[in-house]
Amino acid sequence: MMVLNFLLKRCAGVAVAIFIWAALVRFFEIPPYMLPGPERVFVAFQNQGLFLLHHASITFSETLLGFVFGVAAGCILAILIWVFPVAKRAIMPTILVTQALPVFAIAPILVLWLGFGLASKIVMAVLVIFFAVTSTFYDGLRRLDPGLSDLSRLYRVSRLKELWVFRLPSAMPALASGLRIAAVFAPIGAIVGEWVGAKGGLAFIMLQSNARMQTDVMFAALILLALMVLSLRFAVDHFTRFLVPWQVED
Repeated sequence: MMVLNFLLKRCAGVAVAIFIWAALVRFFEIPPYMLPGPERVFVAFQNQGLFLLHHASITFSETLLGFVFGVAAGCILAILIWVFPVAKRAIMPTILVTQALPVFAIAPILVLWLGFGLASKIVMAVLVIFFAVTSTFYDGLRRLDPGLSDLSRLYRVSRLKELWVFRLPSAMPALASGLRIAAVFAPIGAIVGEWVGAKGGLAFIMLQSNARMQTDVMFAALILLALMVLSLRFAVDHFTRFLVPWQVED
């Protein structure tokens, strides 16, 4: 029932967006090579559906693997920084440098080192999302209720036991926020990696379509990318409800 309500709400929004899109194209008489109408994009899906889905599966694989590895790396780093405060001085500057550099500057280096396959795209996705997970999860680990912190000190609980018993459960809402952010940005890392150099994927299709003035195919790839982001965010939202069952949803 929950999934059905979600789909109905999203379908209503999509229908309105398609109506406005078609109206703009007709009213302003926009040339198809600049902005194709919804019907042209639909025809592109009909004619090249399997081709588009094949390349969408490549991007989805890169995104999903990058998300999983990025979340794992972010969680491990956050825990290491909290357990070993000295490590924060050594690790944080490196993390901040990776985030300060533009992703388009890093992507060509990764392609050069790791090639045109999945590896460079996965690493790119990891670099894009792991800081959000590290930052939110670390903040959650630090912000323990003062009463629980006093209790752990009173009973002289070890740092690792305090982490397992008190801090990890308290940090789950913060981790859930980091996962939601990562779900949106993971596809960006994969797409940027493909844009710089790839043998397949949605960005690969966009580049090829742009060069051939096939704007309808390019928009079809963009729609598939948008659906991918929405699906991943929807899945993460439902996962975080199990991760933080006590958190009230609006």
